[in-house]
Amino acid sequence: MDKRIGTITIIVTNRTSQAENVNAILSEFGDVIIGRMGIPYSSKNLHIIALIVHASTDDIGALDRKIGSA
Repeated sequence: MDKRIGTITIIVTNRTSQAENVNAILSEFGDVIIGRMGIPYSSKNLHIIALIVHASTDDIGALDRKIGSA
């Protein structure tokens, strides 16, 4: 199956309730994540995570769906 390089941006709006779930999902998909950058935006109470991934479109979609439901 062909692999592609892609990006996924995650915006965490409630760090207390979402951080553990998001980190568990990212650990589960750690083999496809080639880069990760976290940026706190404290004045808006947001936390932004930018991912660079290298995976099949199916795997990228699976990661995206899991993050969307976290």
